[in-house]
Amino acid sequence: MKYVLVTGGVVSGLGKGVTASSIGVVLKACGLRVTSIKIDPYLNTDAGTMSPFEHGEVFVLDDGGEVDLDLGNYERFLDVKLTRDNNITTGKIYQVLKLSALLLELVHKNLGQFFQIFGLPEDIKFVIDKERRGDYLGKTVQVVPHITDAIQEWIERVAMIPVDGKEGPADVCVIELGGTIGDIESMPFIEALCQFSYRVGPGNFCLVHVSLVPVLNVVGEQPLVENVKEKLSKFCHVPEADIVTLYDVTNIWRIPLLLRVGYSIAGEPKLDEWVSRAEICDTLHEPVRIAMVGKYTGLSDSYLSVLKALLHASIACHRKLVVDWVPASDLEDTTEKEAPNLYEKAWSLLKGADGILVPGGFGDRGVQGKILAAKYARENNIPFLGICLGMQIAVIEFARSILNMQDANSTEFEPDTTCPCVIFMPEGSKTHMGGTMRLGSRKTFFHVTDCKSAKLYGNVNYVDERHRHRYEVNPDMIMELERAGLAFVGKDETGRRMEILELPLHPYFVGVQFHPEFKSRPGKPSAPFLGLIAASCGQLDALLQGTTRSNQLPTKNSPSNSVSKPNACQTGNTKKPAKSLLEGSFYSNVG
Repeated sequence: MKYVLVTGGVVSGLGKGVTASSIGVVLKACGLRVTSIKIDPYLNTDAGTMSPFEHGEVFVLDDGGEVDLDLGNYERFLDVKLTRDNNITTGKIYQVLKLSALLLELVHKNLGQFFQIFGLPEDIKFVIDKERRGDYLGKTVQVVPHITDAIQEWIERVAMIPVDGKEGPADVCVIELGGTIGDIESMPFIEALCQFSYRVGPGNFCLVHVSLVPVLNVVGEQPLVENVKEKLSKFCHVPEADIVTLYDVTNIWRIPLLLRVGYSIAGEPKLDEWVSRAEICDTLHEPVRIAMVGKYTGLSDSYLSVLKALLHASIACHRKLVVDWVPASDLEDTTEKEAPNLYEKAWSLLKGADGILVPGGFGDRGVQGKILAAKYARENNIPFLGICLGMQIAVIEFARSILNMQDANSTEFEPDTTCPCVIFMPEGSKTHMGGTMRLGSRKTFFHVTDCKSAKLYGNVNYVDERHRHRYEVNPDMIMELERAGLAFVGKDETGRRMEILELPLHPYFVGVQFHPEFKSRPGKPSAPFLGLIAASCGQLDALLQGTTRSNQLPTKNSPSNSVSKPNACQTGNTKKPAKSLLEGSFYSNVG
């Protein structure tokens, strides 16, 4: 196993995650199998309870792990499925220390099953138990060597877990150390990784340090010229050939191309699909405007996977994505009185959009604005996609407007409502927040096959999508809602948990309880997002029919707004199932 460690200096947020992901892409393009590990030195057990304002989105894995958004970058760039153990935190390392001696005694006989609940790997979870048994022969248990050894064993164990669907371990493990070098909380990990480099040997360990080279009095950074590289080489004791400049580029898919500076014994990296994807992204001109109605609109990282899923779908439809951020609370009547300018701006953006998306979220702030956005989309035949909470507010709006249930609400926002359209799930916990939601990959079965969602997913019987929610549509109200015209086309295996809703007579009005953005990939756009974009630019009918005219990619000389230019929904006389578009077989040279 070869290991590549990516660290950062000067300031946080330089792009270590994108750098690590891009390194993985280049290595994969050389024919190597790649896996990834993210180390977050914070004391939280995971990212599940962190504020999106402070830390960005919480990315959810198939196994229900709530992890840092960088693992989303790894999955999208490398097209892999990681596990919760691929994210190491200080909280996970020291979680055992929070258990009392009495609790340890109670679970001693079945400790393996107990710690499995906490998602702790074998090499970490028994440090304290080993001490209790006397395995350390009376020695003082310390951060060095006991915790640092455990960190190294964790890395070695997780690096061997295949994540690409093939048998056997990967060839290379790319490790990202979060934060910046010098942070106090990262010291145990730095020491462990220093030891680890000697443990695996110099031929099996490579360090990549990401830093900032600013231009004084100028906003931005400089591409490194030869004299700058020479100076850095002298003062940092790094050969000039090993100093790579990663300057700002037009789109994120150009980053792996900047790293293509030298070839290993594995050969030249085959990055044709990345070149094509970067080129097509830069040549699109005809816009598709999507109004993103949320509560974290000040920070794009709060909805990073949603934005990536929209981008993947837009490129498939050959449209330039334009996202209009609409703060949900600005759509409400109270804003009209207190800040009329913000109110007018929000409604102007909403009404000028080709499609409307209401993403997930927690808490009651802005909920009324989201309901108004869903109402506007429903009444004006504007393509709409509601995700998680976005689906729930669509149900609330429908109950209020169509069934005349003025008190319809979610018990999340009004616990004593007389008309609970959305209720707390019975298996959830109201006392412990971390890891107690309905999390991870679950099956959704199509109960209505002749619907847009089923066709977009390729007419399969069921789909696996990732979940993250505590509340669900009240199953006792389903019959009444469906009699009024709301169709729940996708349900869980019991048939009582609603997963996908549609308005059959609407051009595109879809709500999903899961988070499809987490499984969207470049060249393999998520079905609900592809449906939203296609409907927003007038291509949905062609997409659902599966007709195509050509699989030729546009070039710099063929403008994206040309009428004759092919798109993901128009490719010729040959009929193909819609599934082929979703599996990436259409744009085979885009990935």
